[in-house]
Amino acid sequence: MDIHNRYVILYRWAVFLLAAGYCLYQLVYGSWSGPGGPFRYLTIWALFLSFYSASRMLALSEHRITRRHEVTATCAAVLNVMVVYLYWQLYFTDPALVNNGGPIIWHQEYYLHALGPALQIIDALFIGRVFRRVWRAILPLLAIIAAYVAWAELFVQRFNNRPQGEVTSGLPYPFLNNMELPERAVFYAANGGTAMALLVVFGLVGAVLYRMMRSQAPA
Repeated sequence: MDIHNRYVILYRWAVFLLAAGYCLYQLVYGSWSGPGGPFRYLTIWALFLSFYSASRMLALSEHRITRRHEVTATCAAVLNVMVVYLYWQLYFTDPALVNNGGPIIWHQEYYLHALGPALQIIDALFIGRVFRRVWRAILPLLAIIAAYVAWAELFVQRFNNRPQGEVTSGLPYPFLNNMELPERAVFYAANGGTAMALLVVFGLVGAVLYRMMRSQAPA
């Protein structure tokens, strides 16, 4: 697909403006009730990475940069899938596990955990076709996950006293406060493994899809 096509540019502008709007919304209206503010949550990390990725894809389409930022888009896609999976799995188990029993803003929830990730993945998979050498994203993706875990455990937990759990308090998601440190370590490691598995899945899907696209191109 021609990434400089007018319709592609319009699509990328829409993705960029939505991501930018929700980043601004978080900075102004996000949960600043505790140290770290909305950045306590992995969802917001994924949102800002999506915003950066969208800005690079748009700049590429408009000939403002030449670097393809395939690793950026790959990391954003994988992180978004992780956020979507973890959020809805916990939400359908018990909304209090992710929302701490508080009210939700419906348009924000559906953008952050459905529409936004879908728009990013559509671009990465079908327009940018970034899932060709996914092995390059292994270290950056692991670094993002490790940085978030360190942030949550060493800063967020230390300087926040809510939510409170049976074991500890301050960790951003209520269920984490009901787990001992070794249990949390296993949980974090499992999610790191999930990220690597998703990377492999995207790589396989991309390999098959892009081969099909190439074979159909002459027709």
